[in-house]
Amino acid sequence: MAPGHVAYGLRAQYGLLVEPDTVVAWERGRAVPSEQELTALAGVLWCSPVDLIAAATTLREHRVARGLAPEELARRVGVSASAYQRMEDESSWRGTERQTAALAEVLGLGPRALITATGGDERLAEVLRGAATTRWQAYVKPVVKMVPLPKRTLEFALQRLHTEYHARMAATSSWGASAATGDEGRAYLDDIAGHFWASVGS
Repeated sequence: MAPGHVAYGLRAQYGLLVEPDTVVAWERGRAVPSEQELTALAGVLWCSPVDLIAAATTLREHRVARGLAPEELARRVGVSASAYQRMEDESSWRGTERQTAALAEVLGLGPRALITATGGDERLAEVLRGAATTRWQAYVKPVVKMVPLPKRTLEFALQRLHTEYHARMAATSSWGASAATGDEGRAYLDDIAGHFWASVGS
């Protein structure tokens, strides 16, 4: 279907006034359809909304991919509809541990996807940088609260981050070390979350 045909279908079947140029912008990733537009677009193209989402990363994308209304997800997770909608709009989850576990179950999210969807990537990276550069034991409790994995698994990962980072930095102070060696330590911290997820096997 040409963009004009899609725009016509959105207007004729769903009453949405969408220009062909907007359809082109959606296709090329220069614009993002609203939830209503995405649902209508899926109807026009005879597919599911999840088929139109390349890789869900936000709460809204995961919810739409599961075909849940905000009110339904809020009820199943145990928060008020208005509180859930606010958290979704702000991309900042503030639910309890029980509510977070329910959210992960309802949306089918693994630990890494859950952290990303709830807006915790940068906060986790900050904690992991602290664990790598100082005493990792002090960061076990904050990481356990954030990441729904066994404590022993997380302890192993934090100890490994600490060891790997300090091995890179120790090389900096050895005889004959190049100036680029210190860059290895900084590069390691820049991708600390990637190293963490590799360590926990997720």
